[in-house]
Amino acid sequence: MRSDYLRNAAFAAICSIAAIVVAPEARAAQMEAVYDISLAGFSVGVADVKSRFDGRAYEIDLQARLTGLAGLLMSGRGAASASGSVSGTRVVPRAFAVNSRSSRASRTVRMGLRSGAIAAVEIEPPLTQHPDTVPVLRQHKQGVVDPVSAFLMPATVRGELTNPRNCERTIPVFDGASRFDIVLSYGGTRQIDKPGYAGPVIVCNARFKAIAGHRPGRDAVRFMEENRDMSVWLAPFEANRSLLPMRIEVRTQLGLSVIEASRVTIDGQPRRAASLDARD
Repeated sequence: MRSDYLRNAAFAAICSIAAIVVAPEARAAQMEAVYDISLAGFSVGVADVKSRFDGRAYEIDLQARLTGLAGLLMSGRGAASASGSVSGTRVVPRAFAVNSRSSRASRTVRMGLRSGAIAAVEIEPPLTQHPDTVPVLRQHKQGVVDPVSAFLMPATVRGELTNPRNCERTIPVFDGASRFDIVLSYGGTRQIDKPGYAGPVIVCNARFKAIAGHRPGRDAVRFMEENRDMSVWLAPFEANRSLLPMRIEVRTQLGLSVIEASRVTIDGQPRRAASLDARD
């Protein structure tokens, strides 16, 4: 039970790091990033993200694996991909797929989307249905994004990308079985100096709100809805008028999960602070 929770929680958090972002004016570009993953202070995994931008279109591929003791216990690996476009400040996904596997189980989810609505879903093996599950209705599949595209962050205001108002947004997510909102709000501005980036970041606090497809009586659902210890740290990326996630923190029932960029490369060149925010 605990190992399953660790594997699922870690990979759910890993999907969030694919928040490599693009604005409608974006030039053709490629971005690669490596993220280290820790849980309760222990290193548990690493994820590689490769993103391709072509004007308004984006494609994201993610490979993640558990390492250290977690890898020895569960042999956990996962892959996710998403594609779509950005229209104004709106992310419009087209396709999403995720596969997670361990020594005990594996699952694949595929979704097709059209104009922000779910067109098709395939889950293999199928999820177990429970009588207390809040039903997912047609309206719950409208105006949504997939879990990988969920954190694409085109700027919503003009001027400085570190404007606190760029945090203020609600992201409607559908993962193939559950519909939920991620509500972001401004939590502060910090200076960081990490491999791959050094400079200002805006810290957006995050809240989880279950909408449908969940079991409201479960401890995990109540824990996440009451969770006040979630945030994403976003660095300015002037080239595409967007925000790049450098760190994600999520309090889990096993401790604090931290996903942090260790290396960022744009068009084949390692980037530090000045180049990420187009000051070089």
